[in-house]
Amino acid sequence: MKYSIREGTPQDATQIVALLPRLADINVPEYRVPEHLWHGDRSMIQQWARGERPEVEVAIATVDDDVVGIAVVSAKNEMLSGLPSLHLETLAISVEAEGHGIGAALMRETDSIAQRKGATGISLHVFSANMRARALYERHGYQGELIRYFKPIN
Repeated sequence: MKYSIREGTPQDATQIVALLPRLADINVPEYRVPEHLWHGDRSMIQQWARGERPEVEVAIATVDDDVVGIAVVSAKNEMLSGLPSLHLETLAISVEAEGHGIGAALMRETDSIAQRKGATGISLHVFSANMRARALYERHGYQGELIRYFKPIN
């Protein structure tokens, strides 16, 4: 599959948002509503497209002008050190584009954004059951650092 990576623009917002449900294509915990895994990202993308989130950058992968992958990062201070950092908010690849190296290419683009912005690191969150994503992140030098526990109260 021949793809290209470029900076996302507000004109891409509809196609970017269309990929967000892929974030729930995992074994979602039974107490979670799948849409909740991406509705905050949708709001962030819409704000970014309106120019309201200058700390957010979007990299996209395209095939024939169709958006098939996205990486959304936000600049913020690192949680523990307070040093300049990025947070990988979203990484999503279309079903058709999986397995073609697009996730790896977007991870490299995220690293480039971090270097350009002078970030000292990149953080992300991933569900523990999302083994495919975890393997990708580990191949790109990420290390598990914190474990978050959650208990639903009915």
